[in-house]
Amino acid sequence: MINKDIPFPMLSDQSGAIGSQYGIYDAEAGVETRGRFLIDPDGNIQAFEVLTPPVGRNVSEAIRQIKAFQLVRESKGTQATPSGWQPGKKVLHPGIGLVGNVWKEWDVKEAFED
Repeated sequence: MINKDIPFPMLSDQSGAIGSQYGIYDAEAGVETRGRFLIDPDGNIQAFEVLTPPVGRNVSEAIRQIKAFQLVRESKGTQATPSGWQPGKKVLHPGIGLVGNVWKEWDVKEAFED
């Protein structure tokens, strides 16, 4: 069963005004390109993805990214999520010691295991 209680705001832009501001409105066709923008509570765009109509979006990836941004925000930047990070998996701790040494701290294979 699909959960219809979406815990975050979603919108539709029938006039194209918002899409024009974000550069995804095709005025000639009168439609917007598929776009997803993750905006933090301070109003800053943290991530965006724009796809042409024939390619669908990955909702699971969007949710993963939202959780990753929430974790980083809650940690006040003391934690970072590497590529492919999943909730409950190892995080990185940014600092001078991590520069050039990410490969020592993060196992790519581990990040993509279930």
